[in-house]
Amino acid sequence: MKNQLTAHQLSVLRMVADGRTHSQIATALYVTPKGATATVNRVLAKLGAANAPHAVFLACQAGILDGRPRRHGDHAGYEAHRKRGEDPKQCEPCRLGERAHKQAMKKRSERNREAA
Repeated sequence: MKNQLTAHQLSVLRMVADGRTHSQIATALYVTPKGATATVNRVLAKLGAANAPHAVFLACQAGILDGRPRRHGDHAGYEAHRKRGEDPKQCEPCRLGERAHKQAMKKRSERNREAA
């Protein structure tokens, strides 16, 4: 791979790997469908891929995408749902994990105030 993908291009590649259409990608990124298509085409060119499935395959081979299941049940899983445009509250493990994360952050903040 000649050029490294930008963070934006990597997020688009992940959406492609999730099976999103260009319209869905555009909605998630607040861009026009043509803008999403242009970004997907830049990703394909950078990876030397003929099409979107080929790009995902090449990205997995290169270690750009790891193919592991998404995290659930913690703050990172909750945030991943949000970034994909999903309602994280619909995922019970992630909702409970986010609640535990917020409680832990509150306790940490209280300890820091006491120590100061």
